[in-house]
Amino acid sequence: MKLPCQQIPLPKAADVDKDGAGVPQPSPHLPASVLTPLHCHKLDVCKHPFVRESAVVKQYSFIHCQVKTNLSLVDKLELIFVVAIHFRGLLSLSKSLGLIEGYGGRGKGGLPATLSPAEEEKAKGPHEKYGYNSYLSEKISLDRSIPDYRPTKCKELKYSKELPQISIIFIFVNEALSVILRSVHSAVNHTPTHLLKEIILVDDNSDEEELKAPLEEYVHKRYPGLVKVVRNQKREGLIRARIEGWKVATGQVTGFFDAHVEFTAGWAEPVLSRIQENRKRVILPSIDNIKQDTFEVQRYENSAHGYSWELWCMYISPPKDWWDAGDPSLPIRVLSPPDYCHWQRFAGSDWDPIFVLTDRCCPHLLHGKSLECGTNVAACLPPCGTPAMIGCSFVVNRKFFGEIGLLDPGMDVYGGENIELGIKSYVGPITKILRKHLSDIQKPILPEKLRVCPAASQRTHLVWLCGGSMEVLPCSRVAHIERKKKPYNSNIGFYTKRNALRVAEVWMDDYKSHVYIAWNLPLENPGIDIGDVSERRALRKSLKCKNFQWYLDHVYPEMRRYNNTVAYGELRNNKAKDVCLDQGPMENHTAILYPCHGWGPQLARYTKEGFLHLGALGTTTLLPDTRCLVDNAKSRLPQLLDCDKVKSSLYKRWNFIQNGAIMNRGTGRCLEVENRGLAGIDLTLRSCTGQRWTIKNSIK
Repeated sequence: MKLPCQQIPLPKAADVDKDGAGVPQPSPHLPASVLTPLHCHKLDVCKHPFVRESAVVKQYSFIHCQVKTNLSLVDKLELIFVVAIHFRGLLSLSKSLGLIEGYGGRGKGGLPATLSPAEEEKAKGPHEKYGYNSYLSEKISLDRSIPDYRPTKCKELKYSKELPQISIIFIFVNEALSVILRSVHSAVNHTPTHLLKEIILVDDNSDEEELKAPLEEYVHKRYPGLVKVVRNQKREGLIRARIEGWKVATGQVTGFFDAHVEFTAGWAEPVLSRIQENRKRVILPSIDNIKQDTFEVQRYENSAHGYSWELWCMYISPPKDWWDAGDPSLPIRVLSPPDYCHWQRFAGSDWDPIFVLTDRCCPHLLHGKSLECGTNVAACLPPCGTPAMIGCSFVVNRKFFGEIGLLDPGMDVYGGENIELGIKSYVGPITKILRKHLSDIQKPILPEKLRVCPAASQRTHLVWLCGGSMEVLPCSRVAHIERKKKPYNSNIGFYTKRNALRVAEVWMDDYKSHVYIAWNLPLENPGIDIGDVSERRALRKSLKCKNFQWYLDHVYPEMRRYNNTVAYGELRNNKAKDVCLDQGPMENHTAILYPCHGWGPQLARYTKEGFLHLGALGTTTLLPDTRCLVDNAKSRLPQLLDCDKVKSSLYKRWNFIQNGAIMNRGTGRCLEVENRGLAGIDLTLRSCTGQRWTIKNSIK
């Protein structure tokens, strides 16, 4: 019996124990194709009616080995017997850890798994420890399948077999062993064997004993030669741990994932195909949710990834252009060649612009019309890609990742590194690729309806409008556990704040003030040591990066801008210094006084136009902006309303200087406090009595 890899001889009598069950002796009898699910693909023989009815093959239906279908009945039985012997030995590895393999059992197909009342009691402690139901996880197979939530068209797409290989890098610290191993099994089971270069497990100095020898012994025996384990000697944090994983990776492409994910079938090919087309793409698989209590897989809607001015990442809606295209399989928020092209011809010392825009690639822009030579294509193009990434998974060409400086090793734990990567993926150097004559290549990539400037047949340099890009792929899906407790220091807000300031100081130019405003920190001496950023600034200079204004204009135009701010922070009255102006319950639309805490509801912002906003900074234009203080000339209570909907310009404008009164320009009334004794202190609008207000921070 021949396999495409090697032959499998009949097992010798010595390989069978006295009870008839197999004792695996794989070296002389089993090829690497069966020993390690790495070198061959599907067990086609399982599709044969006879074999499909075999309980043995049903139990081991996850075996990866391609077998010719024209086998004799004897050969089929031989294969079943040999495979059963081998995998009985492999299954004993997981059983020794109290874990389960195979496709059956609780949680099969991504359905919610349950525990008995007695088990529920045992699960409470581990659930609190890990932030997910680790006790239940041990009852779920390491090989379970999850729903395929890809758009229908994605399942019909065909990809080249000559794609780059990927190194999958998992980072963990004090994670449940069953969850880590399910991530590994899922990666092996759903990544084509010829594309999976290796799996790298980076242990960020875990304390749990089961994550030391038991983990290492299991992966090396279960997947010999496939899995590497890297141990940090001290707790580095997610950011630097990812860098350590990158250092040992040998694949052309590197994929970074949390160690609590499960992969959907077909996840890898679309990712690797996009990177093969353009190595400067950072690809984000679409994320689905694994519920932390039941391990049910929940579909998330297709989304782009954005962030607030605090640099907290968030899901945002795909742009209108993506929806209008009517094809849910398209990359979200992508603008990349050859869809939108900006050609330039080099003539001596002068650059002569040649613009090419095809109706095949952008019918929503052309509407059947061609563009005149010299048209500024950039002015009519949609955003260049998703502005940032959520952070739990991304895939990038290994060499390109190194060229743009990896992640910032000066950041601590995590938070902010995903925003920095998104920014520098776009504002990095413009790529210039020397091409043959335009006439030589326009036929295969451009349709007949085309407007090309004269002399386009001269030798050209192709200049991508967006040097790099970051995009979300609906055709690639990964499910991720949203833990209710993080394994790192509980004060993650501090590290995110510190990391955000590093991003601001290196990349955001005049817009760095927005990050300081969002965190209510003074621009000078914020009280946080962000470390030395000189190397990151030097990196930006060496890459000849574009400025942050360009990034906002072309990549994240929805992001609200607050350049008109002159002062911000808590606003206090000299008659009541322990309370601050506060937005109060949103539904009341009325400002109040509240004990000072300095968080979002008390973030006041005074502008050049005289507007007094109250509340956390808005994020995108798709969401409501911070409301502003209004005197409607009727109520004694100051109103908090949407500034754009207030018709009277004067009623929403205030005169204010530091340590002075706040007086409405329309009514002449002042914002003041009124002490009502035991009834407390009220905020009121009335004739000015000389009360003074101070705001925490100012911008010079």
